[in-house]
Amino acid sequence: MFYCRNCERYLNPPNDWIACSLESRELLSVCLKRMKGLKDVKLVDAGFIWTEPHSKRIKVKLTVHGQVSGGVVLQQIFIVEFTVQNQMCDDCHRTEAKDYWRCMVQVRQKSSNKKTLYYLEQMILKHKAHENTLGLKNAPDGLDFFFSAENHARKMVDFLQAVLPVKSFQSKKLISHDIHSNSYNYKFTWAVDIVPISKGSLVCLSNKLQKSCGSIAPICIVSNVASSIHLIDPQTAQMAEISGMNFYRYPFGAICDPKQLVTYTVMDIEIIRERKQFPGQGPISFKHVVADVWVVKSSELGINDSTIHTKTHLGHLLKVGDEVLGFDLRDANVNNDDFDKLKVDNIPDVVLVKKHFGDKDKRRRMRKWKLKRLVEEGGSTTDMEK
Repeated sequence: MFYCRNCERYLNPPNDWIACSLESRELLSVCLKRMKGLKDVKLVDAGFIWTEPHSKRIKVKLTVHGQVSGGVVLQQIFIVEFTVQNQMCDDCHRTEAKDYWRCMVQVRQKSSNKKTLYYLEQMILKHKAHENTLGLKNAPDGLDFFFSAENHARKMVDFLQAVLPVKSFQSKKLISHDIHSNSYNYKFTWAVDIVPISKGSLVCLSNKLQKSCGSIAPICIVSNVASSIHLIDPQTAQMAEISGMNFYRYPFGAICDPKQLVTYTVMDIEIIRERKQFPGQGPISFKHVVADVWVVKSSELGINDSTIHTKTHLGHLLKVGDEVLGFDLRDANVNNDDFDKLKVDNIPDVVLVKKHFGDKDKRRRMRKWKLKRLVEEGGSTTDMEK
């Protein structure tokens, strides 16, 4: 029998390598397949006889029945001894030759806000989708996954398409070709682009996309990105869901990212009890409460007390004196064609996104759990935490 010391697997002819421990059922089945003449007799019992693990010997005790002339049945017990020889498997050969991967999946998110990519990382760890990977490599906008077989890479791409709205491209490169056996050796590469939209971003929708989403307002907040993109209108708490197919048909980008959030202080708040409804309107979130809010920039508190009025969907969370994070659209430099087409009256001065709970470092230290990572980052992690 042939044994690979690197991956600790046994050869199951002709080309299969099976990982099995000593005196296991899998090893016994491999041994029985190597024996000749068992088809002529009836196998009654089979088992291992203990040998020293480093002796390179495996002994199997067999009990067989055989029928001879005259209908007489004979039973015989005998021992078969196997010699274990070392042989490197094909996968370990490629690893030693620095040619260990056959398929690569490149995952990228080309945006400054990469919360969707970090969410994908946690989903991969949760569902153990990276079990068949040979290696992981950091890239400027994502990760590279390396696989030894094409079906493992396809399984990874299918998982990505089920978890997030993505767009994938496949390419292959010819490595070698045997003209005698007409066999080809290819290397496959999948490029997977994640939607450049993440939770907490502010987006501006086109007219066609607004109508397909229940006539939602053009300026919306991305509440979540999962198998589809979930949006919420901060003025009316109307929700919309955009699939990956619709996004790539009518693509749009973020006009403001969480790095541009400004801290405001709530000076006054008034809940709006009656919500306006119209025919063909999309679903409305009853988890959120729409309210009129008057806010002041926390940095200008006591210097410039002129309040800014806006509507928000966070009426169930905010009280007078709370701090809230929002986008200042009055002073924002937005380069977007759909945003330029909007009337000035339809653009709010401030869009509030989430409540501010104070010191982040203190809250992080109070956590009892630690976030798992696929690839450990080296050096400073200040940018990653931001």
